[in-house]
Amino acid sequence: MLTEGVIIINKKLEIMSKSLLFAIDNEKLEVIISESEQGSNEIKPIERIRKNDNEVLFNAVVTLTSISRSDHFDLKTFKAMQKVCEMIYQI
Repeated sequence: MLTEGVIIINKKLEIMSKSLLFAIDNEKLEVIISESEQGSNEIKPIERIRKNDNEVLFNAVVTLTSISRSDHFDLKTFKAMQKVCEMIYQI
C-alpha cells in the first residue's frame, strides 16, 4: 500500500479533544480517515472512502497534502484547507 501524506484535523468532542488524520492511498485511490486522542500516539482507523464515492473530499486532501509540501508553505492557507477537509468529511 502506498500511503501519501498524513493530515491532522482537530475535532473537539464533548469530553476530550481528538484529531482526525487524513491520508491518501494512491494505489486504491482512497482517502484513509483515522483519529487519535490529543497527546496520544495511538491511531484508530475510522474508514476509507473511495475517490469515486467522494471526489470532493479526495481532491481536498490531495490539495492539503500539496500545501503541506510546498516550498513556500503558508500556515494560514494550510489551516483554512484543514477546515475545508473537516467540513467536507462531516457533511
